[in-house]
Parts: sequence; structure tokens; C-alpha cells
Amino acid sequence: MEETIAQQIAEYASSVMSNRISDADAERIKMSVVDSIIVSYAAIGAKPIKLIKEALLPSRGRYNSRVYFTGERASVDTAAFINGGMTRYHDYNDTYLSKEALHPSDNIPPVLCLADSMNKDGISAIKAIKVAYQVVCALADAASIRDRGWDHVTYVSASAAAGAAALMGLGKEKFVSAINLAVDSNISLRQTRVGELSMWKGLSAANAARNGVFAAMLARGGVTGPSPIFEGEMGFIRQVSGKLSLSLRPDRVGRTMIKNFPVEYHAMSAAEAALMLKSCIRGRIRKVEAETFSVAYNIIGRGAEKINPRTKETADHSLQYIIAYTLLHGAPNTGMYSSRYINDAEMRRVMRCTSLKVSKRFDSMYPEKTPARISVAAENGAFSEQVDVPKGHFLNPYTWNDIERKGKAIIKYKEMLEKIMDAGSGMDKKPVRLLFDVMDDVTS
Repeated sequence: MEETIAQQIAEYASSVMSNRISDADAERIKMSVVDSIIVSYAAIGAKPIKLIKEALLPSRGRYNSRVYFTGERASVDTAAFINGGMTRYHDYNDTYLSKEALHPSDNIPPVLCLADSMNKDGISAIKAIKVAYQVVCALADAASIRDRGWDHVTYVSASAAAGAAALMGLGKEKFVSAINLAVDSNISLRQTRVGELSMWKGLSAANAARNGVFAAMLARGGVTGPSPIFEGEMGFIRQVSGKLSLSLRPDRVGRTMIKNFPVEYHAMSAAEAALMLKSCIRGRIRKVEAETFSVAYNIIGRGAEKINPRTKETADHSLQYIIAYTLLHGAPNTGMYSSRYINDAEMRRVMRCTSLKVSKRFDSMYPEKTPARISVAAENGAFSEQVDVPKGHFLNPYTWNDIERKGKAIIKYKEMLEKIMDAGSGMDKKPVRLLFDVMDDVTS
């Protein structure tokens, strides 16, 4: 009898956990761990994070982990949700582009929280993160679900469950139950990312990850889930994805991309091109033309709210807003979505005079590349720049020096950043709890 997808994931995870991880994958995952913690630090004071802490803390469970930068403990699933919300808030964590676009490092908080609660060694956590990365990226390669009305975080529930089950060393039967429970109970609507966006845009992936680790904990206790969850009569393939087959063997970790700016990834090349143009422009901007590809237009260019954003969440998913900010104020940063800029009259004028064009040539280049061409007519002339592969893309990858540079822009205390980078870059030789200890020290 042919193995189900959930059984394939279980077999793959067992192989990863029992074998040596490549140096390249270990190094790349450590970079993403450090990057995810750095961008989480930028969200300490964010309103949604304050609200969910007020709603959920104090918290206590049988297994407890620490909430980033507080020293406070919470049940593993609650800590995973809060830490995941911090990781995703600024839309600044890593990305994978395929049939579905998503953020693999949404899987880092649940694995780290579980590892902290169980006092696991760092190399085990790195391997479990690899399992989660491979699963979520394989699902992204297998089928796009956004055009069918479902959100990509649906895939995160499966990958987070896989990472958690791998870390706990669940046998095949319980591992499959973890996947089945997670997928059955976390089918997310794409409405999260349509129209005027709410706080949930930055929290839905954290909730999916929380559901994944929660499902794995239940499965460890013996709770079974509906099976086969993907292939069944009323399962995922018939109800959600359509035709889907999973290939887990190709190495996808090295094709994930660390973000150079806090913008939705499909705007990354446009932001880089706009930044190149800023130094050329003198006087009033009269007209902006942005040439892009269909996926970027559909996700971050289409809709009246894109030139009239009212929330941070809408602004960071507005190609027009990101271009206008960069042309007027310079490199995108975590402060660019404040009401000062969202309500600025000149920002709104430039957004209104920005037109978007979808290029068939650019469509043919995606997702291997993310091309954008920005043309500006200003008082001192006309200027144009094109970027096909932005900094941080797997064809133009980040180094540890780039991580440090990104960290310096977010964490102003040199010693604090050094401790985070040292703990993360050396986590393959230390217990995961030491990484949390460093974050606890940050608060003291």
C-alpha cells in the first residue's frame, strides 16, 4: 500500500534527525535563527504584541518555555504564539517563493520553545528546524492554495507539527497523528491578506505554528487525528489544495531568502530600485511607473486600499506605499509604517501618481527571480532602474556580516547584539536554553 503524505513526512523527519546535517544547512539555519530573533526584538513595543501578552499571560502548562525578551515563562504553545507574533510582526523574517509564497522561519519559534522546555541541545533543534523548513517549502512547491481562497499559513501548521514531532522523537504512528491533528484544525482563509489588513495578518502564522506544536504535544500523549488527512474522502486534497504530491528530498534550505528590508518580499526588488533612484531625484516627483510581475501585482498592488492604506499591515503590503516611502525618505525601515508616514500628504500624492504595469517577461522570470523596474519623472528629469535579484535572495545571499548590519539597524546596543549573534552562531554546540538565557539578559 502506498504511503500517505503524512507517513512520508514522518519517514523523512526520522532520516534527518538520525543523520548528520550538512554544514551548509546548519549554517544557513543558524543565520535564520539569529535573523528571526533580531526582527523579533524590533516588535517588543508593537501594539498587537502587547495585546496578545495582556490576553494570554500569565500562562502555565505541563511544559513551559520563555517569552522572548521578558524572562517570563508560559506554556509552550502560548510562548510559541507570542514569540511567533514578534517574529512576523514587521514582515522582516525570511521568505521562500514558489507556487505559494511563505516564511519558513515562522517555524523557528515553536521549535525553539519546545527545545527550551525540554532542555534540548542546539543541533537537535537545528535538525528539527530543517525538517520544518523542508516540509513547508515542499508544500509551497506542490500547490498554490491562495487562489483557491486559502492562506499560506495553512502549510505552517503541518510544518510546525513536523518540526515539533521530530524534536520530540515521536514514533511513526504518533508523528502521523501530529500532522493529521495540525492540518485538520488549521485551514486558514485568505481573507487575512485581502482588502484593508488587520492585526491578524501578522499573527496568523504564529497561530498556525502554535496549533502545530499543540497538535504534536497531543499526539505525544496518545491523541489520534483524522486519517488520511491529505488523501481522504473529505481530506486536504479534495477540499483545499487540489492535486498535490510531495517531494521532500530536494534541499530547499539554501533557497530560502533573508529579507533586506521590512517589506512584503515581492516588493523587495522595487524597494531596492527605488532606493537607487532616490539620489538622482531633485525637486517634486511628477510621475512613477512600476513594472512588476503578476504575483506581486495581485498580492501587493491591486485594490484601492493600496494607495490609501490606513493600517501598518496594509501599508507593508502596498507596493505603491513602499515605493513612495523609499523615493521620498530612503531605505525602508521598521519605523516607516507609523501614522506620521501613513497620513503624510506628500506620501499619498506620490502613491496616487504611481501606476503599475504587469510584464509578461517579468512573469516568465518569477519565482526564480523577482524583477522590478521603477521609472520616475521628476523636476530634474526622468530616471529608471531595474533590479532582478535583490540583496538577500538566494542568488545574492546574506552573509553573517549582513546579519550583523541588519542587527545594528534594529538593536542599538552593541553588547546586546553581540551576545545574540554569538549564542545563535554557536547554537549547534550548546543547549537551546542558553539562547533564551541571552534574551533574558537583554531585559535585565
